[in-house]
Amino acid sequence: LPSMQSSRSKPCPSFRLREVASMYFTMIAVFLVILVVALQGSAPRRSDFPYKVPLDPQGLLELSWNVSYPEQAVHFQLLVRDLQFGLLFGMSDRGEFKNADLAVLWSDGHNSYFGDAWSDAKEQLHMDSQQDYQLLGARRAPEGLYLLFRRPFSTCDPKDYLIEDGTVHLIYGILQKPVHSLQAINISAIHRGLQRVQLLKPNITVPELPSDVKTMEITAPDIVIPSQKTTYWCYMTELPDSFLKHHIIRYEPVITAGNEALVHHMEVFQCVAEFDSFPRYNGPCDSKMKPERLNNCRHVLAAWAMGAQAFNYPEEAGLAFGGPGSSRYLRLEIHYHNPLVFEGRRDSSGIRLYYTATLRRYDAGIMELGLVYTPVMAIPPGEDAFNLTGYCTDKCTQLALPAAGIRIFASQLHTHLAGRKVVTVLSRDGRERQVVNADGHYSPHFQEIRMLKEVVAVFPGDELITTCTYNTENRSQATVGGLGILEEMCVNYVHYYPQTQLELCKSAVDPGYLHRYFNLVNRFNDEEVCMCPQVSVPQQFFSVPWNMFNRDVLKSLYSFAPISVHCNKSSAVRFP
Repeated sequence: LPSMQSSRSKPCPSFRLREVASMYFTMIAVFLVILVVALQGSAPRRSDFPYKVPLDPQGLLELSWNVSYPEQAVHFQLLVRDLQFGLLFGMSDRGEFKNADLAVLWSDGHNSYFGDAWSDAKEQLHMDSQQDYQLLGARRAPEGLYLLFRRPFSTCDPKDYLIEDGTVHLIYGILQKPVHSLQAINISAIHRGLQRVQLLKPNITVPELPSDVKTMEITAPDIVIPSQKTTYWCYMTELPDSFLKHHIIRYEPVITAGNEALVHHMEVFQCVAEFDSFPRYNGPCDSKMKPERLNNCRHVLAAWAMGAQAFNYPEEAGLAFGGPGSSRYLRLEIHYHNPLVFEGRRDSSGIRLYYTATLRRYDAGIMELGLVYTPVMAIPPGEDAFNLTGYCTDKCTQLALPAAGIRIFASQLHTHLAGRKVVTVLSRDGRERQVVNADGHYSPHFQEIRMLKEVVAVFPGDELITTCTYNTENRSQATVGGLGILEEMCVNYVHYYPQTQLELCKSAVDPGYLHRYFNLVNRFNDEEVCMCPQVSVPQQFFSVPWNMFNRDVLKSLYSFAPISVHCNKSSAVRFP
């Protein structure tokens, strides 16, 4: 196939012209008989496709891929372990099967066909007038059928999904009966599902490990995965006595063979140093038997999500653990996603830390950006896309950052269930200069620490502005900020060096101006919001009649009212 130019280097032709130009190729795609499927062949080399994720809980479909930034394209390898009469694979905005962009392999029982298709709002399939999923080959191996195909990031086709940085919702479907045409496929009647990944991995050179590197595996102790759809499992462990200060320079997942589709994400937390000891625990994180003290183990040392590879620190920095002022106690948390409710599966998954006693030049730090956890920031019910913004202001960075600045190299975005988009931008001298991290298809069910494509330098006087977009269409009451899962957060945990005393740089609207908002609501509405001191802010929000006027005034309040800034040291003491 001729190599395709970067999507940025040529303008998109008009839709009508493009339809005419591609009609001939569409005819070929519809009637293409895949002869190579029957051929025997060896499995492609793993190094050709460095990223891998199971698509379905049974492990019947396994996706591997690589990213070519010069070609602006993704190359996919799909392993089908038990091919029946075809499959669907593609992408959509949030994992829906309506308005989706799909590659389809189907069989009528005699011949097999492959084509680029799309689904409409009623989940009806249509062959795309522009064929952008390019089949590169197919081969059989002992483990199943390998399909290889290519897809540009951007295709200029309005029916196609634009592959961007951040989360991508992959969808799949398995055809268990022959079909005589593409249009005859009933999407709602097939075995189907979704998987979330970061497709566009950054092209970063991995630093070499030092000669004195050691490893430590923090893994579940051969537990039985509960036979329920979702489980968060907590396991407490501890570092050896007199464990000196070391730098973590790399970590990677350790997954029990056969459980690759069940281990959704994992985190290792370090406990606070104020307590001399923590109780042992090995069980569900939401159990009443879990000791209350374990809630003081929240400092993230490592975080992994399905589809992620090893996480490497820049060669000039490492994450410190051990030594004076550092707790010996660690908490492993594993999220098991078991939609088929398998029983009796044993698991010893976890995270392998690579660490060194030869300390690097800088300690790495983690800083919280975004909104303070407070109910004064709220989202009305029935909102399709409601924005809230938190500020790390120029006054805070001027006071707290060293003259040479800091370097942000990774980021973990976080909201609760209503979050749909998150973006942090760097502003300097009143102008937006750089996007630190953005995820336009963010999902609260897929949160991982992501390496940035390029390191972001932040200097004293810069601002870091984090905006979260929420959807509350399925809620009847206001959603307030807070720690509860049905409350909301807007956070970006940025990983940077050199470590400073600044651990939290966030904001919220000035509470006095929110009081004025409730007064205004009372003036223009028959239903009154109680302004009594004993009535909490969440209760006041719950009693607001959410008409268009009250919604618009709240949006304006959050856009223009003064803010209260939290510029905090690691001890939770604010900078003066």
